[in-house]
Amino acid sequence: MANRQTSRAKTRRATTLRARKPVRKAAATKAATKAAAKAARDDPQDVVEVALAVFAHEVRTPLTGILAVAGLLATSELGERERRWVDTIRSSADHLSALATLFVDAARSRTRKVAARREFFDPRSLTRTVADSLAARAVARGLTARIEMSDRIPAFAIGDAVRLRAALENLVDNAVKFTASGSVGFAVAPFRSGKKRFGLRFRVSDSGIGLTAAEAKRLFRPFSQANMSIVQRFGGAGLGLASARQLARAMGGDVTVAPRRGGGSVFTMTVMLDAADSSGETESARKIAGGDRPLRILSVEDNPFGRVVLDTILRELGHEPEFVGLGEGAGAKLAESAFDVVLMDMVLPGIGGVEAIKRIRALGAPHGDVAIVGLSGRDEDEAGARAAGADAFILKPVSPRLLAETLSQAVRARVARAASSS
Repeated sequence: MANRQTSRAKTRRATTLRARKPVRKAAATKAATKAAAKAARDDPQDVVEVALAVFAHEVRTPLTGILAVAGLLATSELGERERRWVDTIRSSADHLSALATLFVDAARSRTRKVAARREFFDPRSLTRTVADSLAARAVARGLTARIEMSDRIPAFAIGDAVRLRAALENLVDNAVKFTASGSVGFAVAPFRSGKKRFGLRFRVSDSGIGLTAAEAKRLFRPFSQANMSIVQRFGGAGLGLASARQLARAMGGDVTVAPRRGGGSVFTMTVMLDAADSSGETESARKIAGGDRPLRILSVEDNPFGRVVLDTILRELGHEPEFVGLGEGAGAKLAESAFDVVLMDMVLPGIGGVEAIKRIRALGAPHGDVAIVGLSGRDEDEAGARAAGADAFILKPVSPRLLAETLSQAVRARVARAASSS
């Protein structure tokens, strides 16, 4: 009887805990709704930006899980058919992530420029992924794919990798969508290479419907298509090319379109990137691949699904994560035990990520000196996170590789800072 009563008590307690989670999430959603309502009273355009920012964060959180689990599945022993399914899941999730980025940027373009983010990435890996995406889509439509990738593309760079990939995926998607037969192509090569900066030129070509000069001008307006017949035949929101040009110009380049000899179009996108220290980053990559020491990580994440995903990724990387659901609980958890790094979601019920980071830094040594990495589906949260004291910031969706690199770099930077001040 006693065991049965204990079991019932545990069941009631578990039910209560499950019931509280939606309430906390509802509180966060309610706060976001209030912010949107206030913005609407002040400026109708603001409500669009706020709503899309909330949309981007909420969509990118589950996308992190889809991409992470698909990535883990890809490393498993799968048959050829199952591997194709996993690749389809990954490419579809990548496309959704790109759409979220493009929608938010298109809304902002009417009121202010979108600033390009600066993060370390591998241009070779990024362009290979885009080339593979074009080849797979071309095969699915019975088209010939022509890929040309220069072997002079630098292996390390600093720039806005998330938006760059979204822009290229949009160009690739258009090329395949508007080509019923024939071929599509993707070519990339460096130009104006220097020690500190270099340019990349991407060309996406197709033998599709082509464009008149008047249609080409309209293409780069937000939420516009070349003409209404294109909308009826092919669909699309008409925002990708406007966002792609906006990003390219923010990164010192541009997007242009020209007719292709023999019919079709050629879209050329150029961007300027900062060169990264290849020797230092190679050593960092080697350490990550070989496995740095396991890190004790405190993750502040209120979303139950997000917790499961982060726990899976972090444990696969060899780390030891613990979780709290509220920013208010981070300080107390740090006082209980030593952690190497705090992974702070910036959108939380209660005090929010910025205030939580400030409170951690106010603890002083040793608990307040922990490395902190901000995490959000909204890139505008980066400035607030860093100003509050975060050492690094990751924009969702989160890849295991990017998370591994960022955690390692944040911890090493914090250790180096402590050594220099002593």
